Amino acid sequence: MSHYSGPLLTRPDTDALLAARDAGAAEWTGSLDLGCSNDSATLQANAWRWKGQPYPFPGKLKDRTIYYWDGEDFAPVSRFSGSLIKLVPTEWGAPTFEIDGIKMLPTAKDSPFEDARRKVALVEPKGKIVLDTCGGLGYFAACCLEAGVERIHSFEKNPDVLWLRTLNPWSPDPDAPASGGRLQLEHGDVSQTIMRIADNSVDALLHDPPRFGIAGELYSQAFYDQLARVLRRGGRLFHYTGSPNKLTSARDVPREVEKRLEKAGFKAQLALDGVLATRR
Repeated sequence: MSHYSGPLLTRPDTDALLAARDAGAAEWTGSLDLGCSNDSATLQANAWRWKGQPYPFPGKLKDRTIYYWDGEDFAPVSRFSGSLIKLVPTEWGAPTFEIDGIKMLPTAKDSPFEDARRKVALVEPKGKIVLDTCGGLGYFAACCLEAGVERIHSFEKNPDVLWLRTLNPWSPDPDAPASGGRLQLEHGDVSQTIMRIADNSVDALLHDPPRFGIAGELYSQAFYDQLARVLRRGGRLFHYTGSPNKLTSARDVPREVEKRLEKAGFKAQLALDGVLATRR
């Protein structure tokens, strides 16, 4: 799917745009791509123009919602097909997303993009072939491209998340010149598609699965055995876990993951909000 190139609106940016119009300004300067850049829009009484295209002034927008131009109106970046999935703005520009109101944000203290950059640095992707098991919005992939990865193969199971990526300017476009053909993004369930990846064919792994209660198969011994099979000896894996259920049930998911990875043939240790492991 091609990436969207029109304006993206949030309530604060729209309030500033309308305030400039009401003040009689002929031009407004701000971000219309979630903080990736600043640009200018020409203001008229009943419309505003950006990159040569006229747009109507939007009506009242909701907080915590991103809007895109669907050709007729500004519509929320959200879909419902069994679950409600929506792109959600953050104070750092790079958005996160929600599934049925549950925010897919590892930490509320840092930008999701900066958080991804720290985790990607642990596997040292420069010049390597990397497998990204659960692509999400593509921030791991973007940071790998930024760091000079040779090639990264990302899987994403949810088609609605893939759609969000086409509207998110922070998500890398596999077809963009900046990607240089190094990003392969595939719609697929990695618990199944990993079976066709060759033995010892990747140099590093990034594994950011949904929480255990949703995708237990991605925390299973069988899946970890597959990760060990495809990763070359000495290759690194970062596995995001968070700390689910620790306060309510005393369950320690990171330690459980560490033990299973050790059994699969890794040397593992807790790192950041997950587990860093090296293939023995």
